[in-house]
Amino acid sequence: MEKDFKMTAVTIAGLEGVLADELRKLGAREVTEGVRNVTFKGDKGFMYKANIALRTAIRILKPIKKSKVFDEEDLYEAIQRIKWERYLEVDGTFAIGAVVNSKNFTSNSHYISLKSKDAIADYFTHKFKKRPDVDLKYPDLKVHIHIHNEWLTISLDSSGDSLHKRGYRSATNIAPINEVLAAGLVLLSGYKGEENFIDPMCGSGTILIEAAMIANEIPANINRKHFAFENWKDYDEDLYFVIQDSLLKKIRSSHFKIMGFDKAPSAVKKAQQNIINANLEEFIGVHHVNFFNSKKEVFGKTTILFNPPYGERLNIDVEEFYGKIGDTLKHNYPDSTAWLITSDIQALKHVGLRTSKRLPIKNGDLDCRFVKYELYEGSKKIKNNKNDEE
Repeated sequence: MEKDFKMTAVTIAGLEGVLADELRKLGAREVTEGVRNVTFKGDKGFMYKANIALRTAIRILKPIKKSKVFDEEDLYEAIQRIKWERYLEVDGTFAIGAVVNSKNFTSNSHYISLKSKDAIADYFTHKFKKRPDVDLKYPDLKVHIHIHNEWLTISLDSSGDSLHKRGYRSATNIAPINEVLAAGLVLLSGYKGEENFIDPMCGSGTILIEAAMIANEIPANINRKHFAFENWKDYDEDLYFVIQDSLLKKIRSSHFKIMGFDKAPSAVKKAQQNIINANLEEFIGVHHVNFFNSKKEVFGKTTILFNPPYGERLNIDVEEFYGKIGDTLKHNYPDSTAWLITSDIQALKHVGLRTSKRLPIKNGDLDCRFVKYELYEGSKKIKNNKNDEE
């Protein structure tokens, strides 16, 4: 029987808890949250499953060696002690990625990558008088070097391209939201497909697509063409298709509305194309609507989730724009829960609604807040509170 081994799922700062929950639900063992990562145990089939199904992982790493290193020479020797022919053919190709966070290493990560590449190439040259080539685009083996203080971890990257590249997005708008972040926001909101869902500033449709995949339990990376583990020497294609089929059998149909609005016709077109690419057109409707002129036209509880423009992205009058968001939500969207993400913390003061949750999260290099507003009807209306505190 295939043995369990330790793996690391890399994620975005602020999504570690969501990713840990996803892993537990999938059946991972010994799940432990770190900083921008979650470690866990599973077998080869689970590694395949994690790559296909996880919504908030950027990549899945399989560590093959951990040791103490204090300089570049230690690093070189540690890499040379691995039997690389177990993982890579002499006429194969490889690539190295490195992350360095250590006072002992003054070199940048690019130099550490080059040093690591030399160590693997020299290993093969000494042993076989021949060495594999480097291929940065389509390597047979992608090796991940991580140095934290004096600890070196050498891992095989089972994903290859970042897992946010789902395979459905052909058309993008200005500053599109990353798919992993979009899925993370939907999961943080608690939306499970059991009520209506609206993205009132939907851009190229990423949040809508991730919400529809969550609502219908469609595996996040089912549209993806390739994972790095398919090039590994121990790749088991039959097992891969068994895992894929078991995930496909869990797909269901949510009967609640999922809708997107955008005031730009070009954005609506792009969103519609991406939705078609994801085979989700029967679940999502996108409309050319200015949110500020809209009102709730669906019955019952509704999750509203959006990524409005930040000052960094578009030239807007922040006070007026965020004030209109608050007014539209308060007057036109009763019996709803609204969530929005922004890096402009000051802008939130102009929304004029009291937040019931404020979660820190990263969007690329930007420190953001993901905030929640409860929108009631009648006597339970939220009081206008312009002094919403950070």
